[in-house]
Amino acid sequence: MKSDSSILAVAWLLLTAICLLFVLAGLKAALKRTVWEKKRQERLFFAITVILLLWSAMLLVLSYLGFFADFSSMPPRPALAIIIPLPFVLIIALSKKGTQLLRSFPQHWVVYMQSFRIIVELLLLSAFIAGKLPVQMTYEGRNFDIMTGVLAIPVGYLLANKHPYAAKLAIAFNIAGMILLLNILVIAVLSMPTSIRHFMNEPANTLVAQFPFILLPGILVPLAYALHIFSLRQLFIRHSSQFESVRPGLITGTKATRIVQ
Repeated sequence: MKSDSSILAVAWLLLTAICLLFVLAGLKAALKRTVWEKKRQERLFFAITVILLLWSAMLLVLSYLGFFADFSSMPPRPALAIIIPLPFVLIIALSKKGTQLLRSFPQHWVVYMQSFRIIVELLLLSAFIAGKLPVQMTYEGRNFDIMTGVLAIPVGYLLANKHPYAAKLAIAFNIAGMILLLNILVIAVLSMPTSIRHFMNEPANTLVAQFPFILLPGILVPLAYALHIFSLRQLFIRHSSQFESVRPGLITGTKATRIVQ
């Protein structure tokens, strides 16, 4: 049992590290596609890298100290790790600088990245088999989030090849993905040993509060909803740019459309 926990812990750490590396690599590539000065690009890349590392370190330290394992408060403390990054994600998506940066990201990159959720679901299943999670947290129970990871591959492919229906499919994909993510988040909270616990089968969902599994609600879940928000924002930007480009006497959207693509 102890060896199983150690293997799962290492797997979560590796998956999170790989996802963060992909995020930073994509950010660096996107910054190079902008018209910003090199120093500005380097400052932004450094700032985001430091923020991600500090947030990850804080989660790991607090989980090691048992901070998230206290389920007496509402909302449960692991839920705070999910909620806190949301305002920052929305600021990036809706701000002027964030919009400029999102224009430089190829749309299929953001969708392809969601395929990491396949690995997440396989690790959740492994945790259930090891007796660390209740069945409803896996795709053998009530968690169907693996579908988002699977569908990310064909939807990303259609976006990359500029299929005529790719944008509409991407919108549907993102909406469905957010619904599936919300579904498992609700199940996760209702499986925790709190006053609002609904799923009484054992074990209770306490694993996500432990070191290093806090990285699931603290890093991987925010990454999942951030990618959905960024993708929908990109699609909105592209639609707006195309609308501007076809209006009589206006050509300002042409360049923006080309950058997004």
